[in-house]
Amino acid sequence: MTDGTATNQAPFLIADIGGTNARFALVGENGAPYAEQVLRCADYPTLTDAARFYLLEQKLPVAPKVAAFAVASPILGDLIRMTNLAWEFSIKGVQHDLGLSHLDVINDFTAVALAIPELGEEDKVQVGDGAPVAGHPIAVLGPGSGLGVSALVPGHNGHWTALATEGGHVTMPAITDRESAVLAQLRKQYEHVSAERVVCGPGLVNLYETLAFLEGVEPKKLTAAEISDRAVAGRDQVCVEALDMFCAMLGSVAGNLTLSVGARGGVYIAGGIIPRFLGWFSHSRFRKRFVEKGRMRAFLGPVPTYVVTHPYPAFLGLAAKVRRAAHGG
Repeated sequence: MTDGTATNQAPFLIADIGGTNARFALVGENGAPYAEQVLRCADYPTLTDAARFYLLEQKLPVAPKVAAFAVASPILGDLIRMTNLAWEFSIKGVQHDLGLSHLDVINDFTAVALAIPELGEEDKVQVGDGAPVAGHPIAVLGPGSGLGVSALVPGHNGHWTALATEGGHVTMPAITDRESAVLAQLRKQYEHVSAERVVCGPGLVNLYETLAFLEGVEPKKLTAAEISDRAVAGRDQVCVEALDMFCAMLGSVAGNLTLSVGARGGVYIAGGIIPRFLGWFSHSRFRKRFVEKGRMRAFLGPVPTYVVTHPYPAFLGLAAKVRRAAHGG
């Protein structure tokens, strides 16, 4: 992702590139992102074209030399093939074409994880009890269109390393007989029922449709947002059960991740789903299920759990990443 350390001056360039939009911004030496602009990916043949257009719009006296991009794709080498987008690019090629001395390209959820130490108190809401223990790992989960999973490991000088994982694809455990029935039905549809099959937007739809089938009810064609809205309003008991099970299963997955990485520094739930029904979530079975791990209850009870409410946490993570890169960190 880089040809060496760089000691370049601000502004720095960051971009969060999804399947539909590319969100660009500049970052000051020690400041937050600014000059944000959203471009439709379909309007530009390549990532380089989109970045050049954004930079021309800013009319900067000197072009940025250090950049960090987040992409909705695994980072397996120099060649990036975007998920749900026709763009394909070489990291080194983009670095050369934009005249950058340093370019980091990271997974979009890794960028979200890097944002956690940058959050202010106004950017998160605690669910349940507990307090973070300094110097210990932090677990990060993000139910959205899929289930992002990461962990932050503390290092020297206050720096954190974000683990790039595919933890959303761990096998989903059943804790109750009802969950066993749901997962058994889903196994008829999917070869492997992972956490992502039930703990994300499409996963909530899977839960709703499966529960409707088990109840002998014809499921309506509902989106995840419609299911959660109906559940919160109490208008549909199948939706209520689906959302309740969703929150409980998220608690199970979060508790497992916490035990796996020793996340006494806290657990953060990112993504756009939970903030839609934050009040409901706070009183759901999430926290109860998170803590109830038998002999490990005493370990998990003091671990705090938070919901991230910042609208664009990936930008905070990218800003931290690019500032560190500019100083050779």
